[in-house]
Amino acid sequence: MATPSNTLEFKSEDDAFNHGTDIEDWWFTETAWFSFHNVERNIGGWLYTMVRPNIGTVAGGAWVWDGTAHLPWEVLYSQNFSALEIPKELDLPNLVMPTGVSIKVLDPGMVYSLGYDDPGKLTVDLNFAARQPPRPLGTATSTFGKAAHFDQIGNVTGHIQVAGEKIEIDCWSMRDRTWGRRPENRPRQAGYVTGAGQNGAGFLAVSNTKDGMDRIAYGFVQREETQVSFLDGQREVVRDPTHGWVDEIRIEAVDENGDSFTAVGKSTNRITINRQTFIDVNSVIRWELQNEDSGKVWWGEDQDMWPMHRWSEANKNKDWSIK
Repeated sequence: MATPSNTLEFKSEDDAFNHGTDIEDWWFTETAWFSFHNVERNIGGWLYTMVRPNIGTVAGGAWVWDGTAHLPWEVLYSQNFSALEIPKELDLPNLVMPTGVSIKVLDPGMVYSLGYDDPGKLTVDLNFAARQPPRPLGTATSTFGKAAHFDQIGNVTGHIQVAGEKIEIDCWSMRDRTWGRRPENRPRQAGYVTGAGQNGAGFLAVSNTKDGMDRIAYGFVQREETQVSFLDGQREVVRDPTHGWVDEIRIEAVDENGDSFTAVGKSTNRITINRQTFIDVNSVIRWELQNEDSGKVWWGEDQDMWPMHRWSEANKNKDWSIK
């Protein structure tokens, strides 16, 4: 049972990558993640930055995929650096990383200009505009543990150019911002599930997978100007029997007002990303809402995270049931 505890507040200085300058911890890590999609072209995309200031490295990059492939070396674009040198000065509010990712703060905590430049392969020119301030992590029992973690739904607009094609982007999607201790040998099976519709309504569900259950440890639903934490819930999936990836998904939750939330989704594409000692099978999801939201269609993602050895065993036995 998750207990809401939204006492943190995102401050303008939290856009800067400077939280670890006085912390002597090899694994202190800061991240910034932005997602986007184009449902007409069945395209999903990420921009991701991971900074480890105490060892002087920056990792991450960009991914763009559609329904034609799921392996990173076969999708439309995949570039995932592991240990580039941090620039001498992380110049915010205009951050340019050696990975190709750029983040310019237009309105602290709310509006960002996003870019990526790999000439001839991928260029990104996007704008992220949130409706609500970043929402703080509500419990230490999720996969993010005790890290400072914020999630935020925003309208992503602009365009990308990949494989010689210019593709317009206009969607509501999720971003997150995190800083804290993040060692590479920390994998657990978990899910990070998002969905959003017009005007910024949406939800987040972060699940822990163990003891035969895939229980929601943290999350919220946002309707108009109101954000309400999930107290409890379940992530249920139907997997492809050959490949193990998520084909269908159902989120059932109860919020802190006692109201039920149910969303039933179908994956339209996916990409498999190797992230240190775990893999992330990330799918774009078309959601159909139930209960009082019946009839609404939202779009989002399901990040299906597995420790490498556990996925390998499941794939060998063609048995992806919860352990």
